[in-house]
Amino acid sequence: MGNEVPPLRLVVGLGNPGPTYEHTRHNLGVDLLLRLADSARISLLPEARFHGLTGRGAIEGHDLRLLFPTTFMNESGRSVGALATFYKIAPGEILVIHDDLDLLPGQMRLKRGGGLAGHNGLKSICACLGGSQDFFRLRLGIGRPPGTGTTINWVLGRPSREEREKIDAAADHALLAFSTLLTRGLDRAVEAVNGFRI
Repeated sequence: MGNEVPPLRLVVGLGNPGPTYEHTRHNLGVDLLLRLADSARISLLPEARFHGLTGRGAIEGHDLRLLFPTTFMNESGRSVGALATFYKIAPGEILVIHDDLDLLPGQMRLKRGGGLAGHNGLKSICACLGGSQDFFRLRLGIGRPPGTGTTINWVLGRPSREEREKIDAAADHALLAFSTLLTRGLDRAVEAVNGFRI
């Protein structure tokens, strides 16, 4: 792909629906998607056939659809697969934003393809895209639970104030990097995202 601008048509933010899960670590993906929608003035509305909230608009001259699957994380693929099939969107035209235990709060990584890192949302999406892992991922760090804390309680918990400050700073930078991705290509966007430090 190099410096080419990816042919993105769909951006997906992963998370769980409902107030219980708002702004938890596992919802970082949809939190950033909502910020992107707000900055681009794209309204996300319920669409039953796609099992989620979706909207469409122009960002940096690109016609994009935004999607928040409201199926719960483990079945995100039902939503992504339904929309991608209906609009004939290929895996390589999709960017998925999600939380990542292997990165610290404030860290991010952008790439195309690769493993699923045990993330149930990514596993579901891969399964519903015919087994393809060729979609883009924007990984947002949440770190691992300290001591003997369980992973499930950690990801469904809310970040501390210190963590939130780092996450918010990364999110601000991610929005700028997304514009870079659409205007200057993948290599430049990867440099901007992967090189971010706080």
